[in-house]
Amino acid sequence: MGFDAIARAKEWVNNNAIDEVDRLDIKKLIDSNNDKEIVERFYRDLEFGTGGLRAILGNGQNMMNKYNVKKATQAIANVILKLEKPMKKVAISFDSRRMSKEFAKETASVFAGNGITAYIYSRLNPVPMLSFSVRHHKADAGVMITASHNPPEYNGYKAYWNDGAQVTSPHDKNIIEQYNAIVDLYSIKYLDYKIGLANGLIVEVGEDVEEVYFKTVMPYFINKELCHKHGTDLKIVYTPIHGTGRVPCCKLLNDLGLTNYKIVSEQAEPDGNFPTVTSPNPENASALKMAVELMKKENADIVMGTDPDADRLGVAISHKGEVHYLSGNQIGSLMLHYILTNLSHQHKLPENSYVIKTIVTTELQTKIAKHFGVNIYNTLTGFKWICGKVREKEQLDPKSKFLFGTEESFGYLNHPHARDKDAVTAVGLMGEMALWYKRQGMTLIDALNLIYDQFGFSHEDLLCLNYHGKEGAEKIIRIMKDFRSNPPQNIIGDEIKTIEDYQLQTITDNKNNLLSRIDLPRSDVIGYVLASGDKVLLRPSGTEPKIKFYLLLSNKNGTLIEKKKQTSGKAAKIVKYLTERSEKA
Repeated sequence: MGFDAIARAKEWVNNNAIDEVDRLDIKKLIDSNNDKEIVERFYRDLEFGTGGLRAILGNGQNMMNKYNVKKATQAIANVILKLEKPMKKVAISFDSRRMSKEFAKETASVFAGNGITAYIYSRLNPVPMLSFSVRHHKADAGVMITASHNPPEYNGYKAYWNDGAQVTSPHDKNIIEQYNAIVDLYSIKYLDYKIGLANGLIVEVGEDVEEVYFKTVMPYFINKELCHKHGTDLKIVYTPIHGTGRVPCCKLLNDLGLTNYKIVSEQAEPDGNFPTVTSPNPENASALKMAVELMKKENADIVMGTDPDADRLGVAISHKGEVHYLSGNQIGSLMLHYILTNLSHQHKLPENSYVIKTIVTTELQTKIAKHFGVNIYNTLTGFKWICGKVREKEQLDPKSKFLFGTEESFGYLNHPHARDKDAVTAVGLMGEMALWYKRQGMTLIDALNLIYDQFGFSHEDLLCLNYHGKEGAEKIIRIMKDFRSNPPQNIIGDEIKTIEDYQLQTITDNKNNLLSRIDLPRSDVIGYVLASGDKVLLRPSGTEPKIKFYLLLSNKNGTLIEKKKQTSGKAAKIVKYLTERSEKA
């Protein structure tokens, strides 16, 4: 493999379709005999996964660079060109990462070179507003240049289809086939960006479309009158963590009347180096550290932080003098309960309404939905599956009403006009909800405890094991193979009753007897349902070099404090077992 990678590196150096400076960069690696780095950059072509590209920035066939961006764009163009329609269109947006704007312009130039009109935001905008732009322009596809919440050395390319959701079958497979078939960079069609602007094949999208987004989502907030009357009662600290969120999130808060907010000034401006955090991921308490410090200083009620492409929202709450960081499951459950409670009390809960979650998201939401007589659907992990379900319901059951979609990884959607997770509207919904409870003398921790009292205590945990590079990818494959071919009989003494294998689409007992089939697309996920009713699922990440284990635990015995202590202890033991077994694979 090393010899093959070096040979491919030499081909790169001799390829005149690649800029001279980029060829010289690889030549220096060859001349310095840096074989390990060459192997990492050239041991494979960068894979176009089911959602697009994501990798470390740099030159090489396995890296994120303009050549792979152009290759991916030509692949999408090839699929679009087969559509039988006269005018073909795409929408494009980009985040604050290094090279994001440059990659977005390269994307627009390739589409324009293929005669496809590209609507590109003139300034950086988040994922939900890209999804909205696809739908607004009635585009055939969309592209978002982002690596979401990954560290600063990464960038990525997310592909969307005409409904505004990330591509799914058969479009993803068609794009992947086209991508893999491109071996000559000279075959990629290209029109200079300025020429594209001049002849109308590239159109820069301005604030007029942004304004339509805000007007469209505003009706989906439930207590707007309360917000306009008492919005200043809630003291908010917000941080965009150097990403795309500041302008849209602050506008939405202002439009709602939640104007009593402060922004973390050190993190307010877009910066792809993310200098104030190790990783710009609001799922992690460390990314919200500066915001929490400002919350304490200002005696504020709540911290909200969005990731670079503003599709994820993290939250911290001040409760009885202590800081509490909410999990994605807790935020989603609070939002779902708030929406259903208020719509029900206002007699506005639509008939035939439904909500959606993923298979790794808390079952507490199932209990809440059933209590209010609302249908709930489970999908595979990833918001494209949630939004794919929305599309399916629109087509097969047009009278049904989508209310809410959520996944445990801090993604939420409370309206049908974007088809990806939307942290912009989630900021507004979270602020509205926190104000509603504060007017009743409660924090969101009080609200969460009331939900636990009514529906039972729920505890979720996530174990992420990172394995980088070629060796790491092989390690993750071995771990999945070990758990699949040699399933445990029990997990820390809790007997495994059934095994859900989403790759095989089967549910079996521990003696391998088929119990039923799983009516979802194939996916490399394994779930163990324990005798206690608790559940453990594992899956390799589709976008990051890691394997994830999801723990879904519940407890009905004892006081709330006792329940929390018991489930936390059990979770720690399960995490230890899973870590040790994985390391041996």
